Amino acid sequence: MTSTRPVVQVSDAVEAREGAGFLVRRPFASVDLRDTDPFLLLDEMGPVDYAPGEAKGAPDHPHRGFETVTYVLEGAMEHRDSTGGGGVIGPGDTQWMTAGAGLVHSEEPTPEMLRDGGRMHGLQLWVNLPRAEKMTPPRYQLIEAARVARLERDGVVVRVIAGDVDGVQGPGRTRTPITYAHASLASGAMLDVAWPRDFNALVYVLSGEAEIAGRTVRRGQLAVLGDGDRLRVRAVTELEAMLLGGRPIREPIAWYGPFVMNTKAEVIAAIEDYEAGRLGRIVPSGS
Repeated sequence: MTSTRPVVQVSDAVEAREGAGFLVRRPFASVDLRDTDPFLLLDEMGPVDYAPGEAKGAPDHPHRGFETVTYVLEGAMEHRDSTGGGGVIGPGDTQWMTAGAGLVHSEEPTPEMLRDGGRMHGLQLWVNLPRAEKMTPPRYQLIEAARVARLERDGVVVRVIAGDVDGVQGPGRTRTPITYAHASLASGAMLDVAWPRDFNALVYVLSGEAEIAGRTVRRGQLAVLGDGDRLRVRAVTELEAMLLGGRPIREPIAWYGPFVMNTKAEVIAAIEDYEAGRLGRIVPSGS
């Protein structure tokens, strides 16, 4: 027997400022991390229309112990880091950064965005790493828009970044079993897909209005779903939503700013390593 996952909580995203002062919306703010495990944080950046010279980013900052997944819907971001990596993340692209043992990186507007202005809209997801993977060497995956797998049915398009949605496998290589996808539904369309019983299930609405198991979920709201093996979402209006699910890690979390470890002592060690320069530094262009 199959069972549709019910909605157990609907949470409103709260607004916060990040980096050099750009606005984000945080739907996990009032949700128990045990219900989102292995996901730690989801920030929606924008949508915002910048005038020339207004665009803001996140200057040099460290990370250790988890992964950041940056998905750009509109606009572009430029990444640089202390391992010598870098590049531009454009519309539809995803940058999957395994911070692991640690690094310093920056996420800034491109020179063109700073010069000309434009619309910026994207998301950043933080995925926890299990204890055995916390100190793995840093690694990157750039998943270009053209590589993202697509599930297409009547009035439904699902872009699968990582994991499996009804047999469609995303290109992202994950250390923690998860599914991460962007769904677009025409008004009245129904998304009805299998979902692993050992995964949790979360739906974040980017725009429009959805009905999930009899509950209405609107733009800027997160639906936390209960147990079951099918995910059903009906679009009341045209709908854009992120679908998330993962196998919980169920390990202790010690979290301080950009460091997510298992114990307080490990967090203190991360801070000391950063302050001593052991996570490296970003070499200025032309140096």
